[in-house]
Order: sequence, then structure tokens, then C-alpha cells
Amino acid sequence: MNRKAACLFLILTMTLLLTGCWSRRELNDLAIAVGMGIDKQGDQFRVSVQVVDPRAVSAQKGAGEAPATLYTEEADTVLEAIRKITTLSPRKVYFAHLRICVIGESIATEGMAKALDLLSRDHEFRTDFYIVVSKGTSAEDTLKIMTPLDPIPANKLFSSLESSEKNWSPSMTVTLDELIKAITSEGMQPVLTGLRIVGNTEMGEMNSNVQKIDPPVRLQYSGLAVFKKDRLIGWLNETESRGYNYILGKVQSSVGFVACPEGGKFVTEIIRTQTAIKGSVHRGEPRINIKMHVEANVGEVECQGLDLTKVSTIYELEKKEEEKIEDIMKSTVRKAQKSYKADIFGFGEAIHRADPKTWNALKKNWDREHFTELPVDIKVDFKIRRLGTIGSSFLNEIKE
Repeated sequence: MNRKAACLFLILTMTLLLTGCWSRRELNDLAIAVGMGIDKQGDQFRVSVQVVDPRAVSAQKGAGEAPATLYTEEADTVLEAIRKITTLSPRKVYFAHLRICVIGESIATEGMAKALDLLSRDHEFRTDFYIVVSKGTSAEDTLKIMTPLDPIPANKLFSSLESSEKNWSPSMTVTLDELIKAITSEGMQPVLTGLRIVGNTEMGEMNSNVQKIDPPVRLQYSGLAVFKKDRLIGWLNETESRGYNYILGKVQSSVGFVACPEGGKFVTEIIRTQTAIKGSVHRGEPRINIKMHVEANVGEVECQGLDLTKVSTIYELEKKEEEKIEDIMKSTVRKAQKSYKADIFGFGEAIHRADPKTWNALKKNWDREHFTELPVDIKVDFKIRRLGTIGSSFLNEIKE
């Protein structure tokens, strides 16, 4: 009897230690943020938050309602600006489902480190959202544009960036953890994808922008932003952005072409790449060797008189592809070395792995001195795997 009483007393005592749902928050009390933009307005941070309107995106949509609402406030710090949004929003903003964070070009040029501290510190922010930089516009304006197919602009930006990275090489996804690692690294500088508005911004804010088969205003990813630590110093164009991803082995799939011997274009679809970056030190001088293996299928043939059934023809086309990709990669390296003096490729990390002692002597002036004169040897091995459902093009049968 005493044992049963003791067990009952123990169970009752333990229930006092259970917290239950003391920290619960009902869904009806939260504003779910899916997009966030950070700009600089004078000395203050201007924070824009795109919040989902659950009624507008539900099965029973509200007539004419926008699927999301944008709240914007200014303050001396990012956290203060977010809390000030409660004066506009009937609900407290909840960031656990954030999909995209747009850093305004204004704040990126000055330095974005202070704006990123809250994102890495606050427990509500997960680290699986993507970070991009607005190009030629503010982060706030990019979050105002109405988008087709996916009515919530932040979800469109998230999906479009993933799709672009997988199928078209000049863009890339970067999460918060990856960005902070690059900023704090001694042998690599950060790179982010640029986001621009194509068309008139004011027209893009209207619901009529998604009511036409050809929307007059669109959001488009364009080029890569080059940083020195946390400060934006320049941009890579589309070709250079592709070269950057080639060097880092981040190309999952892409499309390219070379000129045919007798005119026209020979187009290939890249299906697989593998890149190895090796650093070495010879007599105290660092050096980088890049070997890239590319596999591709024939995508399109505009050439007449090109016999793809011949091994010699395939070999010649492969060599042309190798030369073109090597030129793209070399021009990207030159741009980083001469124009920006920023090691965005992680060559310093490769030297560190190869010879830590030499790296300790070089790292202090790596970007300004050693990287700018660093010899980089690039070798591409390009292989055509499949010709498609036909061999030689029917163009060969067309008589002039």
C-alpha cells in the first residue's frame, strides 16, 4: 500500500514539471512571412515583409484580393523595423516559413553584415531560405511585383531560382549558412545571384500584370553579384556567371553551342559535370590547376553537310566545345583577378589545403597581391554521349 502511494505521489510531482503548450501560438494569431527585403534609407534600415493572405490563396478565394500583403517599416536596426510592423499588421510576423530574402543593392554596397546578424541569431529564422541581391532597384520593389503561375511572389522567386540553377548555369542558390561561411572565410569571397525587374515597376504592382498572357512586368534573375567580404563590389555578366559555376562544378545542366564548319550552330545539352580544383606551391609560388569533365547530348543541329555518324566529326566538335568552355572559364578568372581583385573561386582554400605553411605567409595580402597574379591552368574534357532520336540532320537532304 505504501509503495502504491509513493508511486502516485511521484507521478503527481512529475506532472508539475511538465510545461505543456505554454509557448504555443495559434495560426490565427500569426502572419506567415514568405519573403523579406532589406534596404538602406539614409542611416536607417528599411525592412519589407511579404505576408501570405490565407483567405486569398484558399480554395474559396476572395474576389480580387491579392494573395500576399507587403508591410514596410524603417528603424535604426532590423529587429526594430520588424517589430514596428505590428503597428500596420493585425498579427505578429512569423519567419519560420521564409522562402527568399532580398538584399537591396543600396545596403549591399555599404556592407550587409549587420543586417545578417539577426537572421542568423533569431531562433525563428531557419537557414533553408535563399538570399539574393536586387539589381538596379530596391528589395522592396522586387517584392511588390505580381507574378503569374505562382500567385505568391516569394514562392515564385524560390522555385524559379532552384529551377534556373538546375537547368541554366548562370544563377545559383545560396543559403544563409553558406553566405556567412563565405564572408568569414580567409580563402574565398561571397557571390550571390542578382534579381532585377523587367518592365515598369508601378505596372507590376497591379493585378492586371497577371491577367495578360504576356505580363508586361517580370522578375528575372540576372548575373552574379561579387562581394569583398560583406560589401558588393561588382557584377558578373551572364557568360562570366556561367564560367564561375563551371569552375566551381555547380553546373547540373545547361545548353551551349559552337559554330559549324560551314555555318550554323551545333547545340549541346550538358547533362553532367565534374570539376576538380587543385592547389600547389612550387618554390614558394602558388598555382592552381582546374580539370573539368563534361558530358553532353546533342540538342540541336543547324548545320548542313555535317555527318554525325563519323567519329572524326564528333571528335572535332568535342574539341571546339572544350576550347569554348575553357575560354569562358579563363575570362571569368581574369575578371575576378584584374577588375575586382576578389578570390570568389576559393583558390585560397585550395592553396591552404595543399600547403598550410605557405598559405599562412600569403593569406594576409592574398586578394590584393597574390591572387591577382596567380597562374591558373584550365583543362576541359568534353564528351558527347547521345545524338538524339536521329543521326545526321534532315537539313543535309535539303537542296539549295
